[in-house]
Amino acid sequence: MSMKMFRQFQKQMEKVQDELKQMTVEATAGGGAVRVVATGDQRVVSIDIDSAVIDPEDAEFLSEMILVAVNDAMEQSQELAKSKLGGLTGGLKIPGLG
Repeated sequence: MSMKMFRQFQKQMEKVQDELKQMTVEATAGGGAVRVVATGDQRVVSIDIDSAVIDPEDAEFLSEMILVAVNDAMEQSQELAKSKLGGLTGGLKIPGLG
């Protein structure tokens, strides 16, 4: 790969990474009682919890719903990044890029 091609690739990677920061995915648990929004660069930006599921006697259930929603959002975010970066790398396996 020539230096010119590498620079072009690097610029394209930066553009895709910037786009991923702007894209979001959403995951829910408990029939929508817990909603998590994450960006395409794997950052959780919000967690919304329906007040009806906040039961001080059953905090463990709420914790489980939050974990399910966060893990689902992270998986969706990783898949989004993989699909965006996969088009750029042409299927090459580059360390650190998913």
